[in-house]
Amino acid sequence: MLDINFIRENKELVKESARKKRVDFDIDRLISIDDKRRETLQSVEEKRARQNKATEEIARSEDPTSQAKAISEMKILKTELQKEEEKLRKIMEEWQKLMLDVPNIPDMSVPEGDGEKDNVTIKEWGEKPNFSFEPKDHIELMKDLDMVDFERGVKVHGFRGYFLKNDGALLSWAIWNYAQDFFLNKNFTPFIVPAIVNKEFLYGTGHLPGDADDLFETQDGQYLSGTAEIPMMAYHSGEILRKDELPKRYLAFSPCYRREAGSHGKDTKGLIRVHEFYKLEQIILCVADHAESERFHEELNRNTEEFIESLKIPYRQIVISTGDLKKAQVKSYDTELWVPMESTYREIASASYYHDYQTRRFNTRYDDGGKKRYAHSLNATAIPTPRILVSLVENFQQEDGSIRVPEVLQKYLGKDVISK
Repeated sequence: MLDINFIRENKELVKESARKKRVDFDIDRLISIDDKRRETLQSVEEKRARQNKATEEIARSEDPTSQAKAISEMKILKTELQKEEEKLRKIMEEWQKLMLDVPNIPDMSVPEGDGEKDNVTIKEWGEKPNFSFEPKDHIELMKDLDMVDFERGVKVHGFRGYFLKNDGALLSWAIWNYAQDFFLNKNFTPFIVPAIVNKEFLYGTGHLPGDADDLFETQDGQYLSGTAEIPMMAYHSGEILRKDELPKRYLAFSPCYRREAGSHGKDTKGLIRVHEFYKLEQIILCVADHAESERFHEELNRNTEEFIESLKIPYRQIVISTGDLKKAQVKSYDTELWVPMESTYREIASASYYHDYQTRRFNTRYDDGGKKRYAHSLNATAIPTPRILVSLVENFQQEDGSIRVPEVLQKYLGKDVISK
C-alpha cells in the first residue's frame, strides 16, 4: 500500500494513477475517513491518558471520599472510552479497506491503455519453425510418445487434470535441474517454500482481495499459494534488516495452485491452463531507490530471456499497459513463447516491481543509519512447468513424431531425441 501521508500530499497524482490503471477509487472518501480516524484516535489517546492518570491518583489517595468520587468519574470515563474505541474500530475497518484499494503509481514509461489489447510488443526473438510436414499439437505429440495421460488425470483430479509420465516427467525434471544451474549462476540463494500460506500474506502481496476467485482456500482459512512470491515476501515480514544485507536475492521453487476461475471455455485442453503446476521464481528485496528497482527489474527480466534463448524457443516480450497492470505493480513485462499449432504466443513468464507497496503491508524494513525504511520488492518468473512443455515439444517436433531435445537439456535428460 501507499503511505497515507504520501496520498494526502499527492492527491492529484494518486487520482491520476487510479485513472491510468482504470481503477474506480474514491480518494476523497479515503481522505475524509482518514480525517475521522485521526480525530477519533486523538480522542481515544487523550481519554486513555486521563484514565491512566486517574488510576494513579486513586492509588495515591488516602481519602475514602476522594477515592469514591474519582472511581465514579472513572466509570463514566471508561464508558466514554469504550464508545470511542468502538467508533475507532469501525472507522479503521473502512480505512483499511480503502487503503488496500489504493493503486500503486505506474512508472512514466508504462504505456497507457484500457486493458490487455493495449499491451505493447517491445521485442521478438528467434526463428519460428517452418515445417515440411503436417505438424501435431502438444497433446497429440505427448500422447503418442506416452509422455502424458489426460484421461486418468481427469479421473483422479477432475477438470484440467493430468499425469506427466515417462519422458514427460523426466523432461520436467531436466528443465528444473537446468534452471537450477542456470539461475543459481546469477547469484541467487535457493529455497523450497511452503505452498500453504496464511490469509494475511495474500493481502500483503496484493493477491487479495482482487484474486479471491482464483485461489484455493483450505478448511482452516489458509490458502494454497499460486506463486512462491507470496511465502518469500512473508519470509521477512515484520523484520528490520541491515542495509548491508541488501539486496536479498532468492530463487524459490514451489508447487503452485490456481483455480483459473476466469478462464472457463478457454484453453480447456492440454497443458496451457492447469490447476496445479511447478514454478521457479526470482525475488529481490533492495534498498528504497527507484533507480535500483529499475535496474533489478531489467536484470530479472533479462535472466528469463537468456534462459528461453538458451533453449532456442522463439518468444516475444510485451510491456503491460496501465489498464492491464495490477494495482500493486509499478511496471511489468510479460514473456510469451511461440506455440506453432495455435500460430500465436502464450505467456510463460512475467517480471514486475512494486517499490515499497508490498513491503509496507509486510512491514519489511531496513536500518539506514538509524532511520527505518521500507525495502523495495521485485519478482520475476524463472520458468514454470508444465506450460513450457507446450512450446518446447511443438517447436522441436520432427516428421517421424519424435521430439528433438534442446541441446542445453540433453545432458540432464540423457538423450537428444524423445521417440517411441
